[in-house]
Amino acid sequence: MTRTTPLTRKNLPAGHVIVPTAAISGMSLALAAGLKLTGVIAKTNAEIARLFSRQGTESYPNQLPAWAPWIAAALLSVALAAAILEVPATWRRVVLWLSTSFLVFAWAPVLSLAAFEPDISEPWIATFWSGACALVYASKHRMAIDQNRRRHP
Repeated sequence: MTRTTPLTRKNLPAGHVIVPTAAISGMSLALAAGLKLTGVIAKTNAEIARLFSRQGTESYPNQLPAWAPWIAAALLSVALAAAILEVPATWRRVVLWLSTSFLVFAWAPVLSLAAFEPDISEPWIATFWSGACALVYASKHRMAIDQNRRRHP
């Protein structure tokens, strides 16, 4: 009979930051692009625009440039994944993920007040998924920041 060792933090593989950040943000952007190709993004943006207009009757005279939501999605997905992998303690990672997701969603009323159509689905999906994947990665690996924190209180 073979004995298996219990899975503890010491037995987890060592975690890294740069390569997982690139992979996670790339996956997040690919998810957003796939949803854009299937038409989900357009439907979600239309629903968000209806939600933040006056009973759905107001139109928006201005639109963001087509590249602006994608630049925001790329920057936010990379920054959030890197931040989550560099922050010690799971509760801090969760707070960072939820706070960032809320702040991206909070762009919708601001854009609406500025008479811009609130096209926030791409950045929100990429940010939310990037944070979720980074949380899973950090929970399955021994991150250097967690190890250093335990040695030096």
